[in-house]
Amino acid sequence: MKAYDGMYIGGAWRPAAGPDVIEVVNPADGQVIATVPAGTVEDVDAAVRAARAALPAWAATAPAERATRLAVLRDVLVARQDEIARTVTAELGAPPKLSQTVHAAVPIVVAGSYAELAATYPFEERTGNSTVLHEPVGVVGAITPWNYPLHQIVAKAAPALAAGCTIVVKPAEDTPLVARLLAEAMHEAGVPAGVFNLVTGLGPVAGQALAEHPGVDLVSFTGSTAVGRRIGAVAAAAVKKVALELGGKSANVILPGADLARAVNVGVANVMSNSGQTCSAWTRMLVHRDQYDEAVELAAAAAAKYGDRIGPLVNAKQQERVRGYIEKGVAEGARLVAGGPDAPREQGCFVSPTVFADVTPDMTIAQEEIFGPVLSVLRYEDEEDALRIANGTVYGLAGAVWAADEAQAVAFARRMETGQVDINGGRFNPLAPFGGYKQSGVGRELGVHGLTEYLQTKSLQF
Repeated sequence: MKAYDGMYIGGAWRPAAGPDVIEVVNPADGQVIATVPAGTVEDVDAAVRAARAALPAWAATAPAERATRLAVLRDVLVARQDEIARTVTAELGAPPKLSQTVHAAVPIVVAGSYAELAATYPFEERTGNSTVLHEPVGVVGAITPWNYPLHQIVAKAAPALAAGCTIVVKPAEDTPLVARLLAEAMHEAGVPAGVFNLVTGLGPVAGQALAEHPGVDLVSFTGSTAVGRRIGAVAAAAVKKVALELGGKSANVILPGADLARAVNVGVANVMSNSGQTCSAWTRMLVHRDQYDEAVELAAAAAAKYGDRIGPLVNAKQQERVRGYIEKGVAEGARLVAGGPDAPREQGCFVSPTVFADVTPDMTIAQEEIFGPVLSVLRYEDEEDALRIANGTVYGLAGAVWAADEAQAVAFARRMETGQVDINGGRFNPLAPFGGYKQSGVGRELGVHGLTEYLQTKSLQF
C-alpha cells in the first residue's frame, strides 16, 4: 500500500491542511491499495486562490499557445497510457482491456481534439457593426465521478484550458489515483502553475466547499441527479454558471424489420460494459410484441456469455444497491432470465450480468437508474407505444434506434426526448456534444459545444 501526500496546488504538491486520509480500495479483492489526503475547506480555498491568481495570464495567453500545451498533454498521456490503464484497473476494477481501450484511450482523443479546437476556434467574430469576443468564463470548479475517472476530468479540464479558464478538480473519492496521474501529466506538459489544481477529498466536504466557493465562476459536475440538484441550487443562489451531466435511463428501441440478433447483442454489450456503470447505458430494451420472446432469449444468452469478463462494481455500497434493485425487480413481478441478486463470487464487489423480462414501464427497474449490469426488456405494441415508453422517464441522456430503413430510425430518433441517439449501432463520436434533456442535465461536453460551455460573450459596437 502506498500513502500519497499532498494536493496539486499552484503548480506544486503541497501538504494537505488536515491529517485525515481516504483509503483507496481495489473492488476486485477488497484490498486497500493506497491512501490520499482528505481535503478540507482550507485546501479548496488554497486551490481556488491559486487558480484565481493564474487566471489573468492564462486568459491572455494566445490560443495557439494554449493549443500547444494541450497537444503536449495529449502526448504525455500517450506515453503514460499503460500506467493509466493499470491504475484504473486497480482502483475501479475495470478489466485490463477496457482500461486500455476506453479509460486510457478516450481521454487521449479528447485532449487532442481540444488542442485542435483551441488553435482553430474563432474567439472573435464580426456581426454588423459589432465585434463579438468569446472570453473565458473564469475559474472552473470541476467535481467528477468514479465510473470513467480520467475521461470525466479531461472532458472538463481540456475545454476549460482551451477556453483560457483555470480549474480546480475534486475527483471522486473512490478513484483519486488516476486524477493524481493527470496532475503529474499537466505538470510534465508545462501547463503553467495554478492553471490546473487538484484537491482530493469527500463530496460533502471538499466538493461542497468547491461548489460554494465565491471565487469559482462555473461549477461543472458529473454524477447523480440527486447531488446535481443540490449543486445546481448552490450555484443558482450565487448566480454562477453551472454544467450538470447527470443520470440516465436510456432506451434501446428495436423497430420491426431491424437485425434483431445484432440489435440485441450490441444492446446487451452496451449495458454490461464497465459493469453497467455508465450513465448513458441503454438499460431499457424496447421490442415489438411479435419479436419479444425471441429477443428475450437472445438477451439471456448474450448476458450468460459474459461470465468472468465483467469487472466488479466500484465498492460494496454500490454492489448492495444494485443487488437491492434486482431483488425489487423480482418482487414487483419482473421475470429473471439471466443473473440475479446472488453474488457470483465470494470475494470482491461483483454482480452477475442480469436480464429481466416481462418488465412494465411503471416498475422501479424501468424508471430508476440502477448503475449496474442490469437490463430490462420491455414489450411495445406499435411505434407510438414505443415512443411513449422511451420518453416515459424523468431522464433523457442517450438512446438507440434500430430499423431496416435508416430514415425510419432517424424519424423515430427525432421524436425521442434525449441528448444523443445511436442509429443502427452508430459509433461514439468524441467531437459530438454529449449531455441530457430533462433531469439528465444542463449543458454539453465534448467538441465545439463543450468548449463554448467555458466561454462568455462580450460585444463591442463600432
